[in-house]
Amino acid sequence: MSSNTTHVAKTVGTTSIDAGAVLEAAARIAPHAHVTPVVRSRTLDALAGCELHFKCENLQRMGAFKFRGACNAVFSLSAADAARGVVTQSSGNHGAAIALATRLRGITAHVVVPANASAVKRAAIVRYGARIVDCAPNMPARDAATAALLEQTSAELVHPFADPRVIAGQGTVALELLRQCDRLDALIAPVGGGGLMSGCAIATRALSPQTRLWGAEPAAACDAHDSLQEGRLITDRTPQTVCDGLRGHLAPITFEILRRELDGILLAAEDEILAAMRLLWERLKLIVEPSGAVGLAVVLRERERFAGQRVGIVLSGGNVDLDALPELPELPRLPGA
Repeated sequence: MSSNTTHVAKTVGTTSIDAGAVLEAAARIAPHAHVTPVVRSRTLDALAGCELHFKCENLQRMGAFKFRGACNAVFSLSAADAARGVVTQSSGNHGAAIALATRLRGITAHVVVPANASAVKRAAIVRYGARIVDCAPNMPARDAATAALLEQTSAELVHPFADPRVIAGQGTVALELLRQCDRLDALIAPVGGGGLMSGCAIATRALSPQTRLWGAEPAAACDAHDSLQEGRLITDRTPQTVCDGLRGHLAPITFEILRRELDGILLAAEDEILAAMRLLWERLKLIVEPSGAVGLAVVLRERERFAGQRVGIVLSGGNVDLDALPELPELPRLPGA
């Protein structure tokens, strides 16, 4: 491990978190974050063979769940730490979330962004007032650029997923969902770096221990799935998937949480994810990005596993670059169509 990467890892830390931290995060972000709705579709229920409850984080501020974790981290900083500003790395949504949260607190933000990041997500980071620092599209380059910025600025690192404050903030998604639904047999959320699923797992195990927890991941970016299967953290892949928000790998803290709490990670192919995204657009009348559609994709692929259940699915974001949208697959005739 290089000295720069070691510096980043030490700055992030691996402090454990619990449901109490999620409750504290909920109180901290309440003045700033939206309580997002849960929506239903009879047509999608019939297609999936189960009762689907969609948690619409695509309707969160800046268009993704990432605002929760960023807001919790930024507003938990002491005045002295906040005055030095914040450094982070992001392929888009977390960077925009940090940019918005720091603007709300009146402090500066520096965001390391890979060259292949979505144009619409880069634009959001700039629009909210953060400074972008470009890097090559791989994790070693992101870590090295982040470490260099930390040395230059002495700012506070808020990692997109390997940060207990961020994980606790993301856990408020499940906290809200469980309050909005009387009972869930299963909860599904996308897995990239694992911060969302880790926070949701911690909250769900405490509040609804009978609910099964499933991560959803593109088969073309299945490093988290393989890490849990092999019992070791896999960090040396550069995945190629339309789900730009799920190209990161797990960190030690998220790997340990998911290995302990998750029932498993389910995979979906690229065409299945795009078909699920189109279904969500057509049936829910909501814009959901590919990363946010992977949960529905795995349910449709695993119909027997979820047959007859009440399933919560986190629609993690809705920041779609319409100019770069791939051709969407045709859909089969839907029930009741």
